[in-house]
Amino acid sequence: MAKIPTKLLLVLMCAGLSACAINQPAIVHQPMTARPLADAAGTAQPVGSIYQQANFRPLFEDRRARFVGDTLTIFISEKTAANKKSGASAERTGAITASVPVIKGLPGKTFQGAEVGASSSNKFDGKGQAAASNDFTGTLTVTVIEVLTNGNLLVSGEKQIAMSQGSEFIRFSGIVNPVTVSASNTVTSTQVADARIEYRANGYIDEAQTMGWLARFFNNVLPF
Repeated sequence: MAKIPTKLLLVLMCAGLSACAINQPAIVHQPMTARPLADAAGTAQPVGSIYQQANFRPLFEDRRARFVGDTLTIFISEKTAANKKSGASAERTGAITASVPVIKGLPGKTFQGAEVGASSSNKFDGKGQAAASNDFTGTLTVTVIEVLTNGNLLVSGEKQIAMSQGSEFIRFSGIVNPVTVSASNTVTSTQVADARIEYRANGYIDEAQTMGWLARFFNNVLPF
């Protein structure tokens, strides 16, 4: 069996690591979309000229999403801000002084009458500050992928935009309470539970802004 050269093996490992660093897994609920549930096999549904049992909706009911496969428009309006500041200081000082008395008749007259002094000090001062802000607005239509037992809707969807330099995509998922859905079949992202919003891009422009795996390795281990 031929032996793979060491240099070639290192190149393949670097390529694999760099690919893992760029292609990150999605954080939203899967799948991204779902089709309406099909009728059970072998059960014939009566077909009438007006009444269709499979697609029946009462006349007084609006077109709000409530079944698997229905669509729902999400108004993304996320604004967050956080600021943290901390500080600590400590200081300690000490001093000591001693002298040797003069005693007649004892040897070592050179040291008699000498004074010895010592002092020490210790000071610590630490400060820290962090700030973060986020502003994300947009509109995205998602699909109901599951209806929970309590009637809440698990929705998920994405929007992709392809350009010459790459592609950008927005992904959204979360749990929607049907009560919060408006008559126009819309809901704001602030009313969605367990909301997961993802905005990413791929292409050489995005890759240029990503730190390489080797640089991240040395950034974690250095300085010692």
